[in-house]
Amino acid sequence: MTAEASLPPYVYVPCSPVQPGDTDLTVDLRRTQAGQVALLVYSALDRLVDCCGEGQPWTAQPSTELERIQEATGFELILLDVRIPEHLRRNAEGEPS
Repeated sequence: MTAEASLPPYVYVPCSPVQPGDTDLTVDLRRTQAGQVALLVYSALDRLVDCCGEGQPWTAQPSTELERIQEATGFELILLDVRIPEHLRRNAEGEPS
């Protein structure tokens, strides 16, 4: 994965519960308008909160772990610091806000 070179050493990754009400989290993949599966990452925690909302669960990951996440989830691209429209944001339970 070549995108790691342009990412900071650590990124903040939005997550959602594996199942509703669950405390186990999984990375929150999003589908683009073109139909690709994207992993959203944020270069700072304040950017994640600003772009995803205060209720968004998250995890911090070394950028070097993104390849492992790609192997596990099959995402097709990484989007950095993308603002999620308010009607598509998730709350702490993983549901739309």
